[in-house]
Amino acid sequence: MITGVLLAAGAGTRFGPRSKLLHPLADGTPVAAAAATSLLGGVDRAVAVVRPGRGEVEPGQLAERLAAAGLEVVTAPTAERGMGASLAAGVAAAEGATGWVVALADMPWIAPATVAAVAGALRDGAPLAAPFHAGRGGHPVGFAAELGPALRGLDGDIGARPVVAAHRERLVAIPVEDPGIHRDLDRPEDGEGATTG
Repeated sequence: MITGVLLAAGAGTRFGPRSKLLHPLADGTPVAAAAATSLLGGVDRAVAVVRPGRGEVEPGQLAERLAAAGLEVVTAPTAERGMGASLAAGVAAAEGATGWVVALADMPWIAPATVAAVAGALRDGAPLAAPFHAGRGGHPVGFAAELGPALRGLDGDIGARPVVAAHRERLVAIPVEDPGIHRDLDRPEDGEGATTG
């Protein structure tokens, strides 16, 4: 079973006072919900990793939106330490998977077919897989079960880069016609006029 892991525990401080992941795209879909729908379109199941509630309403709203989209919601108690800690929590929550497709909740324009291609590469035996568009790699990235211990040991704010670097020669590059693999939302204007992928 290939499991999607949607990383939705970032603070989003560059976005401003409003929630980046609940920000509506042009069609009204919240950013994180659009990313969740794309991820679910290519994997067998998916979990979303969120940060613990801190007394405000927003983390609860995000968790509710992601659960409504069909993801299992996992709280990363150490999310403030960075993306690595969140990724470790998501992989640990999906322990029985034969592989993980890791996506970012602020990248709502990735096509479901791209997710499916990465998952397909894992099913075909790739230890590590990523989509490439215009000569550059992007998201989401797929990791086979053999890399699970390394992923569960991650911490800090560098994400899965150490795992990718250690196995770069084994990376299966998947050519796609999907510019969404490079596009994230950092500021409100990044999503102006754009709908889901």
